[in-house]
Amino acid sequence: MLPVVSPTFVSLPARLLRGIRPCLSGLCLSTALVATAVQPLGAQTVDEDAMDVQSQGLNLPKDLTVFGKSDPNVRKATAIVNGRIITGTDVDQRLALIITANGGKVSDEERERLRVQVLRNLIDETLEIQEAAANDIKIAPEEVNQSYERVAGNFRRSPAQFDEYLRSQGSSAASIKRQIEGELAWSRLQRRNIQPFVNVSEEEVKAVIDRLNAAKGSDEFRLGEIYLSATPENREQIIANARNIIEQIRKGGSFQAYARQFSEASTAAVGGDLGWIRPAQLPAELAQAATEMQVGQIAGPIETVGGVSILYVIDKRKVLTADPRDSLLSLKQLSVLFPQGTTKEQASAKAASFAAAVKEIKGCGQANEVGARVGADVVDNDNVKVRDLPPQLQDILINLQVGEATPPFGSITDGVRVLVVCGRDDPQSAGAPNAEQIQAQLEEERVNKRARIYLRDLRRDAVIEYN
Repeated sequence: MLPVVSPTFVSLPARLLRGIRPCLSGLCLSTALVATAVQPLGAQTVDEDAMDVQSQGLNLPKDLTVFGKSDPNVRKATAIVNGRIITGTDVDQRLALIITANGGKVSDEERERLRVQVLRNLIDETLEIQEAAANDIKIAPEEVNQSYERVAGNFRRSPAQFDEYLRSQGSSAASIKRQIEGELAWSRLQRRNIQPFVNVSEEEVKAVIDRLNAAKGSDEFRLGEIYLSATPENREQIIANARNIIEQIRKGGSFQAYARQFSEASTAAVGGDLGWIRPAQLPAELAQAATEMQVGQIAGPIETVGGVSILYVIDKRKVLTADPRDSLLSLKQLSVLFPQGTTKEQASAKAASFAAAVKEIKGCGQANEVGARVGADVVDNDNVKVRDLPPQLQDILINLQVGEATPPFGSITDGVRVLVVCGRDDPQSAGAPNAEQIQAQLEEERVNKRARIYLRDLRRDAVIEYN
């Protein structure tokens, strides 16, 4: 049985949020806003970059002696990439974004590991911007500023307020704008130099549709993956690194942030998100893990050919089948707050009294009356998708009929509350994606694969000096 852990979940919010929350937990600050971002279909666990030493044609002795210090990580976090300087400040400010995304809870050892990875990412980012410029692709400051404004809006701040927030976290607007510029430039370069030469035949599209129809009703998963390549010589160290990443996520770290910084798969740019995928599309080791996991759980390290993977189940559904979690609910929320200084015993007594009163509710028509009697705030929430609610509430609400209420839930800090179902719009039967959507997905997968090879070649040809 593979080790399975559940990442830390945020406590229930004081009010139900409508729609999808802005991306606060990971470093998807700008990729979520770039419409040209690509998202591959499959797990990227074995590719051209995963060749072992022998297949590279290197004739290396098994027993060798290293003369002098050879650890590539023991150097100052600065570099010159084809003449462009990456300073220690650049690294520190980008590192601060990752630490902020992980709630500031990063050990000194993990901080140093992250610093090395951040430097590598900044080198790749510089190479991407330089290659775009060499192809007469330049991103106007106005475009960068527009994306930055959208990022600030996701954090419910104006650009000026977001500038101040970043400074308070040890980062800067310039760091994020540089990341935005790199993503826009690289995406535009792919559209010019790669996408026109990618073709998907009608037969391939039809084959995908046939497989989807044949799999109707079977499980499919929305998965996140962190892939770390390994050789026989360093496999034990890579497995230890993977365990350390899992431990950091268990302590509240962001899976998306770690995927962006550590994963060597092409999905790193989108926080490791593999999208919706069926077990049959995965390597056997990952397929077995996915089928044994629940939503919100992490498994790993999972040894695969060429490396190890960490797998995260983001969501789960049935292929081409309506999912009850896509139902839209009309809810009434009754909440009672506890005065500051309330003890656990006092809160329990008040919660018990509240629960007894709630049992009298026989439909939404009585909710306001009961709320007034017990001193509860009553809030209407319409068009709430079950899928967007905390997992603990999803299972409860799916099985409730109109007029029924959830059990009381909450905490001493947030108070106690219940939800009353006032209406439900069940989802229609799901249909297969159309041919155009499937063709676009296949094209994106191939563009991303070629882009990975493109970047690998840029790294090989670059002149990089470390200070």
